[in-house]
Amino acid sequence: MAQNKTTENDDSVTAFLNKVEDENKRNDAFELVKIFEELSSFKAKMWGTAIIGFGNYHYKYESGREGDAPIVAFSPRKDAFALYLSSEFPAREELLSQFGKHKTGKACIYVKKLSDVNIDILKKMISNSLIEDGDRRC
Repeated sequence: MAQNKTTENDDSVTAFLNKVEDENKRNDAFELVKIFEELSSFKAKMWGTAIIGFGNYHYKYESGREGDAPIVAFSPRKDAFALYLSSEFPAREELLSQFGKHKTGKACIYVKKLSDVNIDILKKMISNSLIEDGDRRC
């Protein structure tokens, strides 16, 4: 079975974020690190080359594929931030309706900038994802 490419590593989160070209996106990314660390009580760690994760859990699918993944995470992608939260966190649809400007995938939530969203709702979504064991892949 193939090895997972996105694994926790010792690369520097700060060095990675300092390479984000857009100053506003870079500042938002550092703010997201603070929010995720505060709510999760986990230090930010690099997962693969572009995901910043907090905590970890082990998964095993019926197919036999298994591995480790961050409990919650985000990635400052070129077009938007990808927020990796549980796909089934409590009150997901209600909170998303109050969240602000965003797009969604199966589990990921995409936002262009933090000023587009309600930070209090973001904090609730992160907190709710920390108590849920749903699938966090998108």
